[in-house]
Amino acid sequence: MLGQFGDRLAIHFSETSMSLISEIRARFAIPLSQFSADVESLLEMIRPSTDAKFGDYQVNCAMSLQKLLQKPPQEIAQELIDAVSLDDFCDKIEVAGPGFINLTITDAVLRSRLDAAFVDERLGVRPIQNPQTILIDYSSPNVAKPMHVGHIRSTVIGDALRNILRFVGHRVITDNHLGDWGTQFGMVIYGYKHFLDESAYQSDPVRELGRLYQLVRKLIDFHEAKVEIVRHQQALDQAAQSLTGLQRNSAPTDKDAAKQYKKELETAQQKVADLEETILLFKNKIDTVEGNSQLIPLAGEHASIGEMVLEETAKLHRGDAENKQLWNQVLPHCLQDIARIYQRLEIQFDFELGESFYHDMLADVVTSLESNKMITVSDGAKCIFADEFDTPMIVQKKDGAYLYATTDLATIEYRVKQWNPDLILYVVDHRQHEHFEKLFAAARRWGYENVRMIHVQFGTVLGEDKKPMKTRDGDTIGLEGLLDEAVSRALQIVSAADDAKPGGGELSAEVRQEISRVVGLGALKYADLSQNRSSDYVFNYDKMLAMKGNTATYLQYSYARVQGIVRRGNYDLAALRAKPGDFEFDLPIARRLALMLLRFEEALEEVQKDFRPNLLANYLFELTETFFKFYGECSVKDAPLETLRNSRLQLCDLTARTIQQGLRLLGISVVDRM
Repeated sequence: MLGQFGDRLAIHFSETSMSLISEIRARFAIPLSQFSADVESLLEMIRPSTDAKFGDYQVNCAMSLQKLLQKPPQEIAQELIDAVSLDDFCDKIEVAGPGFINLTITDAVLRSRLDAAFVDERLGVRPIQNPQTILIDYSSPNVAKPMHVGHIRSTVIGDALRNILRFVGHRVITDNHLGDWGTQFGMVIYGYKHFLDESAYQSDPVRELGRLYQLVRKLIDFHEAKVEIVRHQQALDQAAQSLTGLQRNSAPTDKDAAKQYKKELETAQQKVADLEETILLFKNKIDTVEGNSQLIPLAGEHASIGEMVLEETAKLHRGDAENKQLWNQVLPHCLQDIARIYQRLEIQFDFELGESFYHDMLADVVTSLESNKMITVSDGAKCIFADEFDTPMIVQKKDGAYLYATTDLATIEYRVKQWNPDLILYVVDHRQHEHFEKLFAAARRWGYENVRMIHVQFGTVLGEDKKPMKTRDGDTIGLEGLLDEAVSRALQIVSAADDAKPGGGELSAEVRQEISRVVGLGALKYADLSQNRSSDYVFNYDKMLAMKGNTATYLQYSYARVQGIVRRGNYDLAALRAKPGDFEFDLPIARRLALMLLRFEEALEEVQKDFRPNLLANYLFELTETFFKFYGECSVKDAPLETLRNSRLQLCDLTARTIQQGLRLLGISVVDRM
């Protein structure tokens, strides 16, 4: 393969990659280099065909070369065909339409590749020759409060990237950068000092600490809302007046002016709607306290709770003995709680170095930045200014306190010294994009130019109302509650399906529970991973657990269906896998399934280009759809010849193993019965 395919490609692929598309691109690389220096972007135009009638692969770059070469694209396409060597690889090469080149792989090549994949535990995916050291920073919850729905995306996307990059051969290091030193601990410490129920703490410390955090949060939100609702109401009055003024004006007759007027009107309407929604949220926070006879007196007694929490946090950071002792006391309980959630999610990390780990390094970081003449003092704060940003990155406040940016710079310094990574991936939501742009720019100026840093950003989990998923009280929904509900709903589906069997239920209660755990957990993860990570998505239990469609349940069911074929036919898979396959393509769907199976490595290559696990999920879904079409047309049991039966069984088995491996890379398990 050629180096990197443009700026988007984050890592190099193996020069000996055996995927079909890699070999086609490698063969076209030299002829294309005779036409253009931008070979990499042209090679990206070689793609799988969207329809079997156009062959297996299409080369679509001739049209892009038309202007450069001043020739008809059909003529360019023919010159490419004449220059490339494909006789041993394709048995049909044709120019179609305005200049597409359609390629059909020979059946001999397909059989040879299938043979190799069938007897290979890695399904024909070869480890890359030049692995990189890649560090992935993901999940990173604030540990003094329960994990919530917002953590699911970072956690499962990061874990999937870990699995995929490790599988293809990279040295992958994972670090859960825990928020174990911030304001949330000031809230817990304040709550511990003022609101602790000692007996509840002794009985269940995690639950009591969660209650303290929620109580302090509600009181802070109440006092902030009382102030902010006045300011926002004033802003709403002004926005409403502006909107009324626009609405009183007649729409311009000029087309461009009318378009601009419509845009301004929509913007003004959206601004009013956003302010109304924010004010409603403030009202809910105020009502939560004022409508509670126990909370309202506490709000009066702790009117300065917001400032006092910040002071408790500052005391902790200054090494105050009492606060440090409380931190040491409650932190293990908090870590134990999130470890339990990770265990349920089947997520593991190599390291979990929280913010506290770097605290003693921060003064030296600022000193180093000053010695590199990167610091400008502004209003008493130490800042890093850059021409490309309107606002600076503050690394030390006027009162001496450090910020997240300081810790993040210390983290980069430590990681480079400790592991010398080629690439660091930060799997963090899109709202932090400006922070990471500033962080990466500052790190490069500081001297860390040889390590690539990429913000793998993602969208928001939405409720049915298309707004960020919240409880009725406006709180973020807890992650454990999502897990419980997913497993509970899966149990209902599994039990109903088992009970509906002609002879009645076949599965024990324990087996049903285990299947439901695997299906529910898989549904939750896959619902996220199957989405383009850059997009928001609507969370819906019914859709994620559906037996048809792009769901983990559908994929898991296809795996279980193959196991059922093997059980009912009493076939010896061990003997079948002990020798290369004898694949026959008696029907077009058999060949189509074979081709899909050989695209597994291609899917992994696509994921690596921009770190998008949904491309693997899409592949697995397409493979599963193809398999069920094959299953409907090509009976294993009723095959007229033993050789054909074996071929069909081998295709079924290789499909199941590919789905199992693909789901495993996404962090999802399979079951033999559903």
